[in-house]
Amino acid sequence: MRRKRIFYLAATLLAAMVAAFVAGFVQFKGDAVPEEFELYVSSKSDYARLTDSLMPHIRHRAAFDLYAERIDLPTTYKPGHYLLRPGMNVIEIARMLKLGLQTPVRVTINNVRIPTQLAGKLARQIDADSTAILRALTSDSLARAVGFDSVTLFSMFIPDTYEFYWTVSPEEMVHRMKREYDRFWAEERDAKRKRSGLSRLEVMTLASIVYEETRKTDEMPRIAGVYINRLRKGIPLQADPTVKYAMQDFGLRRILYRHLKTPSPYNTYVNKGLPPSPICMPGRNAIDAVLDFERHDYIFFCARPTFDGYHNFARTLAEHNANARAYSAELNRRKIK
Repeated sequence: MRRKRIFYLAATLLAAMVAAFVAGFVQFKGDAVPEEFELYVSSKSDYARLTDSLMPHIRHRAAFDLYAERIDLPTTYKPGHYLLRPGMNVIEIARMLKLGLQTPVRVTINNVRIPTQLAGKLARQIDADSTAILRALTSDSLARAVGFDSVTLFSMFIPDTYEFYWTVSPEEMVHRMKREYDRFWAEERDAKRKRSGLSRLEVMTLASIVYEETRKTDEMPRIAGVYINRLRKGIPLQADPTVKYAMQDFGLRRILYRHLKTPSPYNTYVNKGLPPSPICMPGRNAIDAVLDFERHDYIFFCARPTFDGYHNFARTLAEHNANARAYSAELNRRKIK
């Protein structure tokens, strides 16, 4: 028993000495990372894949393995996005992975029309697959938890670039976007909204139509003013982008009469008022254009036959029909169908 005790103490002392030697050696060298490197450790990765990704980018690999075993890293590492900086030693690297000391990633949300597209875009930027993200974006219970429903939840996403941990769950992301949404609707912006008589959902929905009508920021308030006039007069919006959305044919270049009859709550030729939810994720410029809509007496607008991205505006149907004929003639001349 005494021999066993002595042997155990000697082994423990030897292990401590080895760990101390490794720690001291590595701390002294302090150059395990020759150049900056981003390491992505997926929740689906095992330790072998982690080391396969890591080892080509560090020095003192044997020392790393020894210290990693010492702290049981193979079974305790945390998934995430890690930034390895020049001068780091293997102790710092191993502890970073064990403690999950992630560096956030920048996630850009913009230019999408439907939740499926949003899920796909997010899946390329965080460690979650598009199926799981779409499930969160269409979840009734999750939508209710943040004050929406599964149809209108899409309107909560404000286009911008945000910082997230790469391992953020879809549910956590939805709650974070609710906080960003509330921050976006600050007192000044919300005061403008109240003066317009529109709800937040209505602003976002109208902004989505304006955004689909034009990318010319300087023209957006005028187009928003046309739609505000039509809403107040009880005139159907008759917005061509809502027909494309109803048909789910976003590449359609020419709206024909037969398209206008597409049965859908989103078709503003068939239904009065605004659609149930946005037809795309509008840019901030379109949202602010609705809040600062231009006050005028235009009721119609039509793309210019010059195809410069701008529109001709009209107060009467006769003026509008003349503008529409000119545009249609140019479409025919260019053989655009």
